[in-house]
This record gives sequence, C-alpha cells and structure tokens, in this order.
Amino acid sequence: MIYKNNKAILVTGGAGYVGSILVRKLLQNGYRVICVDKLTYGGTSLVDVWSDPNFTLHKVDITHFKEVDDVFNRYDLFAVVHLAAIVGDPACKMEPELATRTNRDASIHLLETAKRSKVGKFVFASTCSNYGKMKDPDGYVDESSPLNPISLYAELKVDFERILLSQRKTDSFCPTVLRFATVYGISPRMRFDLTVNEFTKELALGRELLVFGEQFWRPYCYVTDLSYAIMTVLSSPEDKVACNVFNVGDTTQNFTKKMLVDEVLKQIPDSKVKYVHRDEDPRDYRVSFEKIKNELDFNISRTVPGGIREISTSIRMGIVEHPDDQRYYNTPVTRAG
Repeated sequence: MIYKNNKAILVTGGAGYVGSILVRKLLQNGYRVICVDKLTYGGTSLVDVWSDPNFTLHKVDITHFKEVDDVFNRYDLFAVVHLAAIVGDPACKMEPELATRTNRDASIHLLETAKRSKVGKFVFASTCSNYGKMKDPDGYVDESSPLNPISLYAELKVDFERILLSQRKTDSFCPTVLRFATVYGISPRMRFDLTVNEFTKELALGRELLVFGEQFWRPYCYVTDLSYAIMTVLSSPEDKVACNVFNVGDTTQNFTKKMLVDEVLKQIPDSKVKYVHRDEDPRDYRVSFEKIKNELDFNISRTVPGGIREISTSIRMGIVEHPDDQRYYNTPVTRAG
C-alpha cells in the first residue's frame, strides 16, 4: 500500500467526541491513522472510515501496557496524538482510581514508549480547566498564568503536562500541550453532557432549563476546531511547538452561562429558564488565545451561535435520535445546570 505522505499517526481515543473528527481530518490530509481505543462508547463513530486503507483500529485499553507496546512495535510512527482519558470532573470523581491509572499512569507509559520508539511529535490534549479560578475577575489567563487545578481531572492533566514539558529538547522528540477550551458541536460520537450542547438540547426539546451560577466564565470552542489545532501543530516547524503550550480557542468566545443562555434564546425564543444563584464556583476563568493565533496562525471556523444553530437543528430534524439516551453522556444522565 502506498500512502500519499507516508506519515503514520497514532491517535489514542480516536473513537471519541474529538477523536472521531480528528481521524477523518487526518485521513483527508493523506496521513495513515492508527487508532487506539477501548470503545467504551462503541465504535459506530468510525463506521464510515472502516474501509479506508489508511485507517487501522486497535481495540486496546491504554492501561494495558503490553498491548500498547505491541501496537507501537508494529508501526513506524511520525506522531502520537494523545486524546484518550476519563474525561471531565464528574467522570473522574466517580472512578478516581481508574482516572488516575488512565489519565496519569497510562499517559506516562505512552510517553516513555513513544520516546523509546523514536516518535517525532507528541501532542497532548489538556484542558483550560487547569486554570481553576482567576485572581483578577476583570482579566484573562494565558499560558504563563499559574495553574490552579481544583478537580482530580484537572490535577491529573497538570501532573502529566509537567512531566511532558520537562522532557529535554532534542532534534528527535517534539512534545506539545494543547489546553482545550470547553468543547461544543456535532460529532460522530455525540455528547450532550457539555454546556452548550446540553443547554441547547434542553431548550430545543421545550423543557425548562435550570442554570446554576449564571455569572461564571468559561471559554468555548467548536469540536472540529480542536482537530484543526492538532493538525496545525502536526504541520508546524518543531522549533515553534517543541515543549510548548497553547490554549486552543478564541478570545472572543469567552461566555458566562447567562451569556450562553441569551445566545440560545435568540434562536429558541420563549423558552423557560430558571437561574439558581451561586456566589462561589471553584472554576471561573476567561482565557486569552492570542498565542496560538499569533504564533501558529490558528483561527477558529465557527462561533458559539453557529454551534447552537447546528445542535438545535439536528435535534429538531431528528438527525440526532433520542438525545437523552445514556450513550451521549460520559456519566449517568442528569439535567442541565
């Protein structure tokens, strides 16, 4: 088999919410994709790429180190994109031992194996949740700001970030950390336990939306744009991305929960919303994304209003069937807030 650019990339978590889009983008750009995923939420997100000769799936749990090593031994890899994780604060809180084993221990093993296998680039999907709560309520945090993880999920991300960024710079190994904004939008492995998706779903279904702590800030980013950011790092010169950190999103896309609701109401008027005031939230942060824009020329393709329209339309037209189904959630289904 002849591949257009002969570059094989291993993607952990390739069947997931972000990964299933990334896999498609990589294939469209001529990469050979080796997907490693334990398929916790099934593999239907990869059905349409199954027959692509440049795609290979290994049903492997990254905590099973020998199986991971066996995969590395079969390929000459250009890069590793590490997405696999127990994702989100609630999921990690439910299973802390599994979260630690998956998000930290398995990540360390993946890093060591990648270096031993002489992989060139290693891209790690981290999170803006690492910033916790802003010290300056009128300011923005950026990549140089202190990290203040307030959940196990963020603590484990920060732990591995520090390990990854402590690697000695060499000509043969190029690690990069991407701190993702809160994601939204349609994906082959859909999720409705994400703020924009869940708020839109609830109001599109004609329900009353219950919102807690409407004044607290978060940044948001369209799911496909996270894949574009990864692609940008993979194609960037190593001297720009090696041992570097980039927030992924756009500075204009910081919203309070109240602002998000207002955007949904512009498209679904006359909806019912109830606010439950809270004076404290351990996570409250506005993020600057100027670094990735200025240094890597990265720009988003869609804003929150466009994402709301996409989600609302997909629900109303029945494109996404049974949106309350457990398969769309990483933890037991709960109402929005």
